[in-house]
Formats: sequence, structure tokens, C-alpha cells
Amino acid sequence: MRGSPACQLSASLAAGWFRRLLHKPKPRSSESTLNTICSASSSPSSSSAESSDSSPGTSLARSIRPSPVSVLDINASGSARWAKSYDVCICHSEVDLELVEELVSYLESQPESFRCFLQLRDATPGSAVMTELCDALQNSHCWVMLITPGFLQDPWCKYQMHQALAEAPMANGRTIPVLKDVDRKDYPRELRNLYYIYMALKENSFRQIRDTVVRYELVANGACPLPLQTSRSCAGAP
Repeated sequence: MRGSPACQLSASLAAGWFRRLLHKPKPRSSESTLNTICSASSSPSSSSAESSDSSPGTSLARSIRPSPVSVLDINASGSARWAKSYDVCICHSEVDLELVEELVSYLESQPESFRCFLQLRDATPGSAVMTELCDALQNSHCWVMLITPGFLQDPWCKYQMHQALAEAPMANGRTIPVLKDVDRKDYPRELRNLYYIYMALKENSFRQIRDTVVRYELVANGACPLPLQTSRSCAGAP
């Protein structure tokens, strides 16, 4: 026996209210929310479908991830690079001039267009040798020491080496020793705390010098988080 329409309407409303009550989502406690954030930030990367539903934890993780730095940043107009006249000062013996000219040509032809100081080319005629050497060291970001048998016998080369160490006594990447045809035992004691590049293959050594200068320029501009002396791209000190 069916009831009246009013009774049927009341029963239908009651059933609908009961179903909504059963399916109502439970409030999430602060503890469960924290666990979800932690698990989302520490779990491995998920599929693309899951990553589209980002939580606060994953958003934070993405925001603090360091962005890649382009080497072209050193060419920016506000870069600390332009605070000095030269990027690289080449300290060498006259007997190694041909090799040094090749190195300078390589560095100046790179996309960064490094500004190199070459004494016989860039020194001001009529100026005192000592003045020119000191000015070149002070106005250059990095100093490449091409240590060869001729370098070790040249008093002016040793003078430049000592002046460079006086400018930057700590191993902060400004002094780049490059060994060629020199035994490890003859490596200058003043540079024993610095990693050096051993020139076996000229092309590889030129590339290492270029990469080292770029890295120092990035450190000087605050764009590289790692100090230059932690780089193991060079051969190492004895």
C-alpha cells in the first residue's frame, strides 16, 4: 500500500540528505597535510599526469632549484668583467712567444671574445717594463703562467709570478699555471698550493684554459655557486 505524496517526498529528501552525509569529504588535519607535503617533495619524479597536480611542497622544491647559467652572462653590460681592461694576462718567456700567440689567437676568437694582454703587442712604447707588467697584472682578471724551462730561467717571468701572487695570495682561481716540458719536481714552490694544467695536447690545454677563465668570470659575477679551486679539470699539483 503506497503512502501519500507528502510522505513519499519526505522519505526522498531524507534519503538524499543521508547519501550526501556519507559522501561528504572528511576535513584534513594539519598532520596529514604536512605528511602529504613532505612525501610530495621527497618522492621521485612522477608521471606527467601526476605532476600536473602540484602541491605546495613540489612548488617550493621547484622554486629553489638553481637555474642553469649561460656563459653569455659574462658579456652582460653590468657584468663585473668590464671592471678591468683585460680578461687574461699571459705571463711567458720570450722563447715561447710563438705558442703564446697561438693561445691568444684561440682565446680572442672564442664566442666570449676574451681580451688578452700580450706584452710585446700591448705594452705602451716608452713605458718602463716593470710599470707595464704591474699594470697588466692589476688590470686583468686572470693570469696564465706558461711555465716552461724558459720561464724558470727568466727573471722577469719570476717577477710577474711573484706580483701575481701578491695580488691574489689565496687560490681563488685568478692564477692559472700551465706546465709544458717541465718535470713535476721543477714546478715552482710558490705555486704548489694551486692546481695546474699540464700541456700534453695543445688543443686540449687551450680548451682547459678557456673553461677555467669562463668559470672564474662566472664566480666573479656571482653566477657560479662553486669556488674555482674545487674544480678538478686541471691536472693537479704535485
